Amino acid sequence: MTSKEIILGSIRRNRPAPGELPCLNESWTKFVDPRKKFIEVLESVGGKAIVARDQNDLAKQIESLPQIADAQTVASLVSGFGSRNIDVAAMDSPHGLSHVDVAILPGEFGVAENAAVWVTDRQVPLRVLYFLCQHLTLVIPAASIVDHMHAAYDRLIAHDRFGHDTATSRHFGVFIAGPSKTADIEQSLVIGAHGPRSLTVCLVEQC
Repeated sequence: MTSKEIILGSIRRNRPAPGELPCLNESWTKFVDPRKKFIEVLESVGGKAIVARDQNDLAKQIESLPQIADAQTVASLVSGFGSRNIDVAAMDSPHGLSHVDVAILPGEFGVAENAAVWVTDRQVPLRVLYFLCQHLTLVIPAASIVDHMHAAYDRLIAHDRFGHDTATSRHFGVFIAGPSKTADIEQSLVIGAHGPRSLTVCLVEQC
């Protein structure tokens, strides 16, 4: 008998008895103003929020962002704001996106308790764009914010956005909360350590 077999056998003999799974039918926290909470948490994790009345107001506010003014390359998949020096639709390799300064991309909804935004590759041909750009801007409907992650997963299941494995419904999806960051080194928080250096979430009243 090998050492591996001895160790695994010992684990099997001494593993704890199975227990009942916890009940998730609880009265989870709900916020009086989910949008306000979302913005508060987003700013606390290093992000920035923009509240726009409509697409025209959104375009004006995005144009005034300092990262847009300094950007050489802007990749946009949001109506009303065009790309600059790049044709995202024509890209067939993620390597062509390595020089993108600002990406303006659609999100589907936000979560108030942790300021996470659910994004997918349904409208984004190369999903690495969410992570390769220097500055990321996500646009979501202002009315789409849910209170907590339990409600978020309920929404994903209800809208057939999660947990299915068919040719028509299986897509990449991930929650993004704030810019990239790390605190591994001496517990000192560093923003933009291994991904976008900033995250701006735009909440649009009338989409």
